[in-house]
Amino acid sequence: MIVWDLSDRPKLKSPSRMKYDQARQADMLLLPERVVTLNETAGAILWLCDGQRTIAQIIEELETKYETTNLEEDVVAFLVEAADKGWVEAWK
Repeated sequence: MIVWDLSDRPKLKSPSRMKYDQARQADMLLLPERVVTLNETAGAILWLCDGQRTIAQIIEELETKYETTNLEEDVVAFLVEAADKGWVEAWK
């Protein structure tokens, strides 16, 4: 299990990529030999995992976009799960 620090810069694990599917009206995570249909929250987080933004910046952007606060625990928990599934990794 990966332990994230707010200064870490998560990115999608290569060669996966994100795509918005018009037919399903949902974000999709395209992985080698499988496709994951994401809920709105998962998609919003993963679109920001570009290896440039820190986790703190991702949280700030999401809190601004959704006009809310206290997303840190939920975002970090999602990133732990996403890393366990092989969707994201820390960009060093």
